[in-house]
Amino acid sequence: MSQLLYVGVDLGGTAIKVGLCNASGDLLRTHEGPTEAAGGTDTVLNNIAAYVNELVPPGTEEWEAVAGIGIGIAGFLNIREGIVDFSANLPFRNVHVKQIMEEKLGKPVKINNDANVAALGEAWGGAGRGVANCVCYTLGTGVGGGIILNDRLIEGFSGMAGELGHMSVVPDLEAIQCGCGKMGCLETVSSATGIIRMARDAVSRGDKTSLALIEDGVTAAKEVFDAAKNGDEVAQRIVSRAAFYLGKSLAAVAVVVNPQRFILGGGVSKAGEFLFAQIREVFQKLTPSAANEDVEIVAAELGNNAGVVGAAGLFQRA
Repeated sequence: MSQLLYVGVDLGGTAIKVGLCNASGDLLRTHEGPTEAAGGTDTVLNNIAAYVNELVPPGTEEWEAVAGIGIGIAGFLNIREGIVDFSANLPFRNVHVKQIMEEKLGKPVKINNDANVAALGEAWGGAGRGVANCVCYTLGTGVGGGIILNDRLIEGFSGMAGELGHMSVVPDLEAIQCGCGKMGCLETVSSATGIIRMARDAVSRGDKTSLALIEDGVTAAKEVFDAAKNGDEVAQRIVSRAAFYLGKSLAAVAVVVNPQRFILGGGVSKAGEFLFAQIREVFQKLTPSAANEDVEIVAAELGNNAGVVGAAGLFQRA
């Protein structure tokens, strides 16, 4: 086999997903198994090695073609040294993941932040394929992101580049404290958590809204989007607020890194054109024409496969 192959590992608190990609970013196949985090560091690392070996058995022609194994991990990482300093959902405290996994697998290993990896996946094999400069947002429980410039993932001085959810975009009088400890972060208004909070606040104030009729209260951003699409004015205001601050953050990023394409993924992005149209309108209003001309704002394509594709891409685009 002449073509090089790459393995990506998406390491989650409950499941480990591994995938095999070719040099073009095409996902060839995947394998998944439990993380077993309660078993401790050794158990998790042994499981990664086992799942990789099940995906691509050692000694095969495919295994010989594997040029590297990338691992996406949520937490505080020393990317250059391949060390996980801390991970909230994993038993990792100052764990030399790169060194240990290279010893277990006999292949070069790279690690990176899970949000960066998901962004890289979209850039390499998803909605950013063929685009050298793009910025990816992941709109889920929080807001993550990643920046790809000239076909390379930007990590920054300490690996914190692309923390788009922690841009301070909400004015002081409207701001609330983010989980990071700072005030007014994008994550507080444009994540699923932020949208749910705003909906619950509206119900608590006694605002006239169909959201108050939801049994057990609002528990998903989709409920807010559905109400807004059905004409609920309170829900529409919440969605417009989330869209406004997303558009505002895109405008700020546009004049700093000037990407050709913004890619929005995660559960919130599934609201589709109803949300995207509002984001584009704000972006156009707040961005100088030289920075918004021909800039695209599109939906992510890879879904739950972004992590494994991006981890594999660490040897191609990072």
